[in-house]
Amino acid sequence: MVSKNIEKALNEQVKIEAESSQIYLAMACWAEVQGLEGIAGFMYSQADEERDHMLKLVKFINERGGHAQISALTAPNGSFASFKEMFEKLFEHEVYVSNSINELVHISLQEKDYATHNFLQWYVAEQIEEEAMARTILDKINLIGNDKGGLYLFDRDIQQLTITTASTSSTP
Repeated sequence: MVSKNIEKALNEQVKIEAESSQIYLAMACWAEVQGLEGIAGFMYSQADEERDHMLKLVKFINERGGHAQISALTAPNGSFASFKEMFEKLFEHEVYVSNSINELVHISLQEKDYATHNFLQWYVAEQIEEEAMARTILDKINLIGNDKGGLYLFDRDIQQLTITTASTSSTP
């Protein structure tokens, strides 16, 4: 049985994950109208992934005897000065989500809710991947600079981007 304190914190994370999905959907729309089809496709996939993260939380809350709450969302920014700015915002948002997950882990340990703590470890590992991916993308964007040919190649290649992190690799 999940405590009311943990239920409240998990429901706040449900909202954060839902807003993450909306943020990435807005980024996909912006990229698409800019003619950046690869970036748009990447962002649409990210939006779907964040919605899956939200649903995983919803099901966990309900399975543990809590009641998942679906709340109003803050409308995301849908306009960016550049694709670089958009990815900088993506990185900042992933850091924010990581901090939120870390706070959830802290609360679960304070309350000695080891089932929730164990469940959250997937999110901890996922956030390591998400931050690493965002850093890698920003590194590539910085290499491109203002080169239109580089942007073209980046846009074409981003849909194939996968990152192997220390938490997901099988070798030490």
